[in-house]
Amino acid sequence: MKQVIVASTNPVKIAATKAAFALMFPGEGFSFEGVSVSSGVPDQPMGDEETYQGAKNRAEAAARLHPVAEFCVGHEGGIENHDTGMRAFAWMHIRRKDGKEGKGKTSLFYLPQAIVDLIHSGVELGHANDQVFGQENSKHKGGAVGALTHDVVTREIFYTQALVMALIPFRNENLY
Repeated sequence: MKQVIVASTNPVKIAATKAAFALMFPGEGFSFEGVSVSSGVPDQPMGDEETYQGAKNRAEAAARLHPVAEFCVGHEGGIENHDTGMRAFAWMHIRRKDGKEGKGKTSLFYLPQAIVDLIHSGVELGHANDQVFGQENSKHKGGAVGALTHDVVTREIFYTQALVMALIPFRNENLY
Protein backbone atom coordinates (compact mmCIF):
# COMPACT_ATOMS: atom_id res chain seq x y z
CA MET A 1 0.00 0.00 0.00
CA LYS A 2 1.38 3.40 -1.02
CA GLN A 3 1.54 6.06 1.68
CA VAL A 4 0.13 9.52 0.99
CA ILE A 5 0.95 12.29 3.45
CA VAL A 6 -1.47 15.20 3.46
CA ALA A 7 0.28 18.35 4.66
CA SER A 8 -2.66 19.28 6.89
CA THR A 9 -4.80 17.77 9.62
CA ASN A 10 -7.90 19.49 8.21
CA PRO A 11 -10.46 16.72 7.60
CA VAL A 12 -11.74 18.44 4.43
CA LYS A 13 -8.27 18.44 2.86
CA ILE A 14 -7.70 14.80 3.80
CA ALA A 15 -11.10 13.76 2.41
CA ALA A 16 -10.52 15.66 -0.85
CA THR A 17 -7.11 14.00 -1.25
CA LYS A 18 -8.59 10.54 -0.68
CA ALA A 19 -11.35 11.27 -3.21
CA ALA A 20 -8.92 12.51 -5.88
CA PHE A 21 -6.60 9.50 -5.53
CA ALA A 22 -9.59 7.13 -5.70
CA LEU A 23 -10.82 8.84 -8.88
CA MET A 24 -7.42 8.85 -10.60
CA PHE A 25 -6.15 5.47 -9.40
CA PRO A 26 -9.21 3.24 -8.97
CA GLY A 27 -8.42 -0.07 -7.37
CA GLU A 28 -4.96 0.97 -6.14
CA GLY A 29 -4.25 0.85 -2.43
CA PHE A 30 -3.26 4.03 -0.61
CA SER A 31 -3.03 4.92 3.05
CA PHE A 32 -3.51 8.54 4.06
CA GLU A 33 -2.11 10.47 7.00
CA GLY A 34 -2.49 14.15 7.81
CA VAL A 35 0.40 16.07 9.36
CA SER A 36 0.62 19.64 10.55
CA VAL A 37 3.32 21.64 8.76
CA SER A 38 3.98 25.30 8.12
CA SER A 39 3.09 26.87 4.80
CA GLY A 40 5.87 29.44 5.09
CA VAL A 41 3.43 32.11 3.88
CA PRO A 42 1.01 34.34 5.82
CA ASP A 43 -2.10 32.73 7.32
CA GLN A 44 -4.09 34.50 4.61
CA PRO A 45 -2.08 34.19 1.40
CA MET A 46 -2.62 37.05 -1.03
CA GLY A 47 -2.23 36.48 -4.73
CA ASP A 48 -1.53 33.57 -7.00
CA GLU A 49 2.22 33.25 -6.38
CA GLU A 50 2.05 33.40 -2.58
CA THR A 51 -0.80 30.90 -2.50
CA TYR A 52 1.00 28.46 -4.82
CA GLN A 53 4.18 28.84 -2.75
CA GLY A 54 2.24 27.89 0.38
CA ALA A 55 0.98 24.67 -1.23
CA LYS A 56 4.44 23.77 -2.49
CA ASN A 57 6.06 24.57 0.86
CA ARG A 58 3.55 22.34 2.65
CA ALA A 59 4.19 19.38 0.33
CA GLU A 60 7.95 19.78 0.67
CA ALA A 61 7.77 20.08 4.48
CA ALA A 62 5.66 16.90 4.63
CA ALA A 63 8.22 15.14 2.40
CA ARG A 64 11.03 16.10 4.77
CA LEU A 65 9.05 14.65 7.70
CA HIS A 66 8.10 11.49 5.78
CA PRO A 67 10.81 10.82 3.16
CA VAL A 68 9.59 7.28 2.43
CA ALA A 69 6.01 8.35 1.65
CA GLU A 70 5.09 7.80 -1.99
CA PHE A 71 3.24 11.14 -2.25
CA CYS A 72 3.07 14.33 -0.21
CA VAL A 73 0.20 16.71 -0.87
CA GLY A 74 0.01 20.42 -0.07
CA HIS A 75 -3.15 22.54 -0.30
CA GLU A 76 -3.31 26.30 0.12
CA GLY A 77 -6.32 28.56 -0.16
CA GLY A 78 -5.77 32.17 -1.11
CA ILE A 79 -7.41 35.37 -2.17
CA GLU A 80 -6.54 38.15 -4.55
CA ASN A 81 -7.77 41.64 -5.25
CA HIS A 82 -8.77 42.20 -8.82
CA ASP A 83 -10.37 45.21 -10.47
CA THR A 84 -13.55 43.12 -10.70
CA GLY A 85 -13.56 42.23 -6.97
CA MET A 86 -11.86 39.99 -4.44
CA ARG A 87 -11.49 36.42 -5.65
CA ALA A 88 -10.88 33.20 -3.71
CA PHE A 89 -9.16 30.05 -5.00
CA ALA A 90 -6.71 27.36 -3.92
CA TRP A 91 -3.54 25.71 -5.20
CA MET A 92 -2.56 22.05 -4.85
CA HIS A 93 0.97 20.70 -5.05
CA ILE A 94 1.76 16.99 -5.09
CA ARG A 95 5.30 15.70 -4.72
CA ARG A 96 6.25 12.08 -5.33
CA LYS A 97 9.22 10.63 -3.46
CA ASP A 98 11.29 10.57 -6.67
CA GLY A 99 10.88 14.36 -6.94
CA LYS A 100 8.23 14.41 -9.66
CA GLU A 101 5.62 17.12 -9.07
CA GLY A 102 2.04 17.80 -10.03
CA LYS A 103 0.16 21.09 -9.68
CA GLY A 104 -3.49 22.02 -9.86
CA LYS A 105 -5.60 25.07 -9.14
CA THR A 106 -9.25 25.39 -8.31
CA SER A 107 -11.64 27.57 -10.18
CA LEU A 108 -12.20 30.92 -8.50
CA PHE A 109 -15.18 32.71 -7.08
CA TYR A 110 -15.86 36.25 -5.98
CA LEU A 111 -16.37 37.10 -2.33
CA PRO A 112 -19.31 39.24 -1.17
CA GLN A 113 -18.58 42.72 0.12
CA ALA A 114 -19.33 41.82 3.76
CA ILE A 115 -16.52 39.24 3.71
CA VAL A 116 -14.20 41.55 1.75
CA ASP A 117 -14.68 44.29 4.35
CA LEU A 118 -13.72 41.90 7.16
CA ILE A 119 -10.65 40.71 5.24
CA HIS A 120 -9.59 44.33 4.68
CA SER A 121 -9.86 44.85 8.45
CA GLY A 122 -7.38 41.99 9.00
CA VAL A 123 -9.70 38.99 9.42
CA GLU A 124 -8.69 35.75 7.65
CA LEU A 125 -11.21 34.40 5.10
CA GLY A 126 -12.31 31.40 7.18
CA HIS A 127 -13.06 33.58 10.22
CA ALA A 128 -14.78 36.21 8.05
CA ASN A 129 -16.92 33.47 6.55
CA ASP A 130 -17.86 32.24 10.04
CA GLN A 131 -18.90 35.76 11.07
CA VAL A 132 -20.95 36.53 7.96
CA PHE A 133 -22.73 33.17 7.83
CA GLY A 134 -22.97 32.52 11.59
CA GLN A 135 -20.89 29.36 11.33
CA GLU A 136 -18.10 27.89 13.41
CA ASN A 137 -14.86 26.51 11.98
CA SER A 138 -16.20 26.49 8.42
CA LYS A 139 -12.68 25.79 7.09
CA HIS A 140 -13.12 22.24 8.37
CA LYS A 141 -16.52 21.97 6.71
CA GLY A 142 -17.95 23.47 3.52
CA GLY A 143 -15.87 26.65 3.59
CA ALA A 144 -16.82 29.95 1.97
CA VAL A 145 -17.55 28.21 -1.32
CA GLY A 146 -19.99 25.86 0.44
CA ALA A 147 -21.77 28.72 2.21
CA LEU A 148 -22.04 30.80 -0.95
CA THR A 149 -23.26 27.92 -3.14
CA HIS A 150 -25.51 26.48 -0.40
CA ASP A 151 -23.31 23.36 -0.47
CA VAL A 152 -23.78 22.73 -4.18
CA VAL A 153 -19.97 22.98 -4.21
CA THR A 154 -18.40 22.21 -0.86
CA ARG A 155 -14.78 22.88 -0.01
CA GLU A 156 -14.11 19.14 -0.43
CA ILE A 157 -15.60 19.09 -3.93
CA PHE A 158 -13.79 22.35 -4.78
CA TYR A 159 -10.43 20.87 -3.76
CA THR A 160 -10.99 17.39 -5.22
CA GLN A 161 -11.13 18.61 -8.81
CA ALA A 162 -7.90 20.61 -8.46
CA LEU A 163 -6.20 17.59 -6.87
CA VAL A 164 -7.29 15.45 -9.81
CA MET A 165 -5.62 18.01 -12.09
CA ALA A 166 -2.45 17.83 -9.97
CA LEU A 167 -2.42 14.03 -10.35
CA ILE A 168 -2.43 14.17 -14.17
CA PRO A 169 1.38 13.79 -14.51
CA PHE A 170 1.34 10.68 -12.31
CA ARG A 171 -1.50 9.09 -14.27
CA ASN A 172 0.22 9.88 -17.60
CA GLU A 173 3.84 8.96 -16.89
CA ASN A 174 4.74 8.69 -20.57
CA LEU A 175 3.67 12.29 -21.26
CA TYR A 176 5.23 14.06 -18.28
